Amino acid sequence: MSILRSVALARSARILIALACLLSLPATAQQPRWPSIAEDGLRDPKGPATKILQQPAEALSKLAPDTAGNQVRWVEALKQGQIKPRGSLKTLVKTGEYNKDVFLNLKGGMPAVRFPHSVHNEWLDCSNCHDHLFKKKRGATAISMFLILQGEQCGVCHGAVAFPLTECSRCHSMKREDALAELARQEAEAQAEATTAAPPPPSPPSATPRTSPPAKR
Repeated sequence: MSILRSVALARSARILIALACLLSLPATAQQPRWPSIAEDGLRDPKGPATKILQQPAEALSKLAPDTAGNQVRWVEALKQGQIKPRGSLKTLVKTGEYNKDVFLNLKGGMPAVRFPHSVHNEWLDCSNCHDHLFKKKRGATAISMFLILQGEQCGVCHGAVAFPLTECSRCHSMKREDALAELARQEAEAQAEATTAAPPPPSPPSATPRTSPPAKR
């Protein structure tokens, strides 16, 4: 038994040494690569689009890099002023603004989700998501990973133009107790604001003094 244990320990030691050597190697950054229009599989390589449209590498290589999806950190590119989304192609359209976070998956097995409205409001109007994808009332829409993976709800953008659904930790990023505490704080603030903004109760009508009828002559 002792010989077998020694052999097992020796093998484990060799594996640990090999892993340590691999981890000590300098990391090489993988250069992003975007297929050309002729080879992206979306267009006819013999069609006119290959000569007219801008190549993805030319457009995207100048933006904040990412390691997943279309390899662009769109939010970071927005913060750095690399892109400036417009509300409309023709006329100036003012989009709605809402900067409160929404907390999801408060009872599931995965970490909770903090959905930041402020980031999405930078280039989306409220009507892009409400009410055909999500009802505005809290809890009125059942968020389903099955539907998201089918390209519905969050999957309309994520996996198509936003970062893909393989990046779980970008959404599931909060401890459940932290999310519940933040949600309780938001509700307390909303209740305080509602109390402050509520109009004062109407004062009771003042009693009018009764006058005796004039004496009959």
